[in-house]
Amino acid sequence: MGVAVAVCFATGLVSHYLQHPPGWAVDIAPSRPVWGYRFSQGLHVASGIAAIPLLLVKLWAVYPRLFVWPPVRSVRHALERASVAVLVGAATFQLFSGLLNTVQWYPWPFSFVPVHFAVAWLLVGALVLHLAVKWPDIRAHWRRGAEATAALSAEGAGPDRRSLLLGLAAAVGAVTVTTVGQSFTPLKSLDLLAPRHPDHGPQDLPVNRTAAAAGVLPAVRAVADWRLEVAGPRPFRLSLDELRALPQTEVELPIACVEGWSKNARWTGVRIKDLLERAGAPPGARLRVESLEVRGTYRVMEMGSEYAHDPLTLLALALNGQVLSADHGYPARIIAPNRPGVLQTKWVARLEVR
Repeated sequence: MGVAVAVCFATGLVSHYLQHPPGWAVDIAPSRPVWGYRFSQGLHVASGIAAIPLLLVKLWAVYPRLFVWPPVRSVRHALERASVAVLVGAATFQLFSGLLNTVQWYPWPFSFVPVHFAVAWLLVGALVLHLAVKWPDIRAHWRRGAEATAALSAEGAGPDRRSLLLGLAAAVGAVTVTTVGQSFTPLKSLDLLAPRHPDHGPQDLPVNRTAAAAGVLPAVRAVADWRLEVAGPRPFRLSLDELRALPQTEVELPIACVEGWSKNARWTGVRIKDLLERAGAPPGARLRVESLEVRGTYRVMEMGSEYAHDPLTLLALALNGQVLSADHGYPARIIAPNRPGVLQTKWVARLEVR
């Protein structure tokens, strides 16, 4: 349980700060390795799902001890009880709200991302407090010596404990193997319980937000009137045919979403750095990207210089050798290495040099 929580917390920090980097980190957020976010977010969701049966069994094992009498015997015991209460509440909230996020179901009135991030720190704080107040017991246990430890282990190693551990291992293994295929594609044939399958979707690639859900279908259908606007020292506008006439680059990059699914794909389009140079962008310039969407949390996206000037970052026009479908961002979308899927803006309308 401790290992799962530690992995989940560390990878969650990576995910949060790649999505919402502080001002000083915008231009140094790394674009390599290209598979970095895919790995860390896949591990984040896999460890979170694996932690659910671990938490349930842990609570079942300690449940009788939650109601000992008297409820408080000393100041240290009161701190221990308080830390347990916060720890149980925070862990339960984090794991089950995270699970609902993977299926994009939000039956609560608050914004998921900031609350999930804040409660993660609350959980870690409660864990540190719990370890601190239990430290005398931990130290005493390890000072008993090898014989006492062996006797204690033998006392608790009966058939009931072995059966519990075997059952728990089977449960953790089952939920992991039947969900991790959404990001670890060699196991995609076993992807039975995850909300996404890496091969299911238009052009054999999943989507989270369709063109209809984003409300951009009328604009996509009027693509003859669409122009990419590039604002900078030398601003210009390009039609779709003019974009296609520019030098095209093909790259293989994963698209990886915060819900845990990911897959490699071949993307073809115009390098963002070439468009920046044409617009007269100075070295180290950032980029602001605006979508045809009229509303939505990620309608406008800021891209730091590390991503904007990476030769693998494209304004993509095609996916796996085919023109982008409407759900994948037609007429043009962003694809960049080592970025969360929510920042791979679809239905791009405007680029602005910052």
